[in-house]
Amino acid sequence: MSFWSIYQHGFARVAACTGHTVIADPPANAEAVLRHARRCAEEGVAVAVFPELCLSGYAIDDLLLQDALLDDVERALGTIVAESADLLPVLVVGAPLRHRDRIFNCAVLVHRGRILGVVPKSYPPNYREFYERRQIAGGDDERGATIRVGGADVPFGVDLLFAAADVPGLVLHAEVCEDMWVPVPPSAEAALAGATVLVNLSGSPITVGRAEDRKLLCRSASSRCLAAYVYAAAGLGESTTDLSWDGQTLIYENGVLLAESERFPLGEQYAVADVDLDLLRQERQRMGTFGENRRTHAARTGDFRTVSFALVPPATADLGLRRRVERFPFVPADAERLALDCYEAYNIQVAGLQQRLASIGGPKVVIGVSGGLDSTHALIVAARAMDRAGRPRSDILAFTLPGFATSDHTKDNAHRLMRALGVTAAELDITPTARLMLKEIGHPFAAGEPVYDVTFENVQAGLRTDYLFRLANQRGGIVLGTGDLSELALGWSTYGVGDQMSHYNVNSGVPKTLIQHLIRWVISSGQFDEETGKVLAAILDTEISPELVPGEQMQSTESKIGPYALHDFTLFHVLRHGFRPSKIAFLAWHAWHDREAGAWPPGFPEAERGSYDLAQIRHWLEVFIRRFFAFSQFKRSAMPNGPKVSAGGSLSPRGDWRAPSDGTAHAWLRDLERFDSKGTKA
Repeated sequence: MSFWSIYQHGFARVAACTGHTVIADPPANAEAVLRHARRCAEEGVAVAVFPELCLSGYAIDDLLLQDALLDDVERALGTIVAESADLLPVLVVGAPLRHRDRIFNCAVLVHRGRILGVVPKSYPPNYREFYERRQIAGGDDERGATIRVGGADVPFGVDLLFAAADVPGLVLHAEVCEDMWVPVPPSAEAALAGATVLVNLSGSPITVGRAEDRKLLCRSASSRCLAAYVYAAAGLGESTTDLSWDGQTLIYENGVLLAESERFPLGEQYAVADVDLDLLRQERQRMGTFGENRRTHAARTGDFRTVSFALVPPATADLGLRRRVERFPFVPADAERLALDCYEAYNIQVAGLQQRLASIGGPKVVIGVSGGLDSTHALIVAARAMDRAGRPRSDILAFTLPGFATSDHTKDNAHRLMRALGVTAAELDITPTARLMLKEIGHPFAAGEPVYDVTFENVQAGLRTDYLFRLANQRGGIVLGTGDLSELALGWSTYGVGDQMSHYNVNSGVPKTLIQHLIRWVISSGQFDEETGKVLAAILDTEISPELVPGEQMQSTESKIGPYALHDFTLFHVLRHGFRPSKIAFLAWHAWHDREAGAWPPGFPEAERGSYDLAQIRHWLEVFIRRFFAFSQFKRSAMPNGPKVSAGGSLSPRGDWRAPSDGTAHAWLRDLERFDSKGTKA
């Protein structure tokens, strides 16, 4: 398959369709289904879901008992089967079918000229406005059966899964309307049996508030079942004798709304999204309790039947990507969501530090303040922790420790921030000690040579941490770490007596791309006074730099190890989902190739809104792979305590990430090498 095909990267395109039903006119309704089907086929859709009883109309009461109508439904179904023989999608169509002297409200799955199977509605409702039991039999006990339809015997029952042999992970299960509303839906058992895409054909007349109830149930089902949930409700054309209809369509994936269509549409419409089958599989692999629950319910889930089919998806077509991909997976672009995330992240850090201090006798906090983002954020976390504990901020002993390349700008920011917060502040120049150490080890810099190697850099980083630890010993404190999650991922820290080490690190669960937004939130939400806010704003405008190498040009971290935007993007998808590098590159291209496409997080500076082509993405992805998998684990294996902050994960060896310190990156590099920088096979 082509690098640019969604089906190469574990996605399957699904659609939830609705339109104008013609009451008791199956041929007209069949033609509407086929119009949708042809359009879906052109767009590379694998599964298209239609409303409940869409071939007959849902709100037709006793007309469902008329043979003329039921005969017409079967003929209309035959038309759909015949005319969809060359179409890509599996069509999930609603129809009333006769079986064993009863009528069942069915989901009929049709693909490439054959009926794959028929799933009856388990729980026809008979309360309030619903009277389905008058015409419809409950199908909850139909398992292991067949039904005669279209001149053939096909699988029939609620125990059916439909698996695409050529699209790994695409396993369908259908339920009908009310089945979603019961305490233990059929879809829950199906998910435990292996279904990944759960579909619901719904009639569902609309009343005030019901649309939100549907969203709640669909979201909950997709989240609990670690599945996609595709929902299609009936729209115009249904009888309005006593009811009205809104044609709501929804597609959820693991609790996230991927797509929905306009309600109360005038004509035919659908919601389309690309479901990430890899993501669902990974979530199930990681969440062991999902498998344990399957074992508990093995008596019901162990005998599901699987109907196999070949989807034959487009192998080379670039279909685009029909889902939102966040540029910053740790930083939502939605303003309300971002504000909530920042509130929670900041308070997780504050509460973690407050508890740690209380549990070890209330020591003072010793922290190095460089004037950069990480130490700034750690300092304002410490200040709030002291406030919450009822302790004076003077119990924070903050030191700025200038070295050979410390700029006046960052040092001034550090002093301004310490003054504004009212902490105990001091400056300790490390350059004399650094010169002495370099001289004693015979480093060329001590003889006047401009040699700025890793030894030169780490002498400074190590001395800063050494001083902080000795100051903590001397003054009854603990060293507060400031290094962030992104630096841990890349190994961008000096091991041991260096910034890798501390007594407690509040930033170890916070990625670099989130820290700037946390500081913006601290300013906008008024956590501190106006002067502190001004200093924080000035620090936000300063380029990220370790300030270790002398020279007129500021030493840029990102020019050396790559953009944190891309590294954090990769980190999230490696840590949270275990994705292959080739898939991460595909996602990153869709997120980053066009700066004008998609939403940016609120407050993100316009001047910093860039883009990356596939060659750049691939280059920095290789840098990440080599550093993350083959180089830096030994630093993480010995990392200090610190709170997990993001659902994206942490790198603590006591928590989310456990790996050998002497691992290799070979498997990940081989996957990346399958495609070159233009997306062609290497």
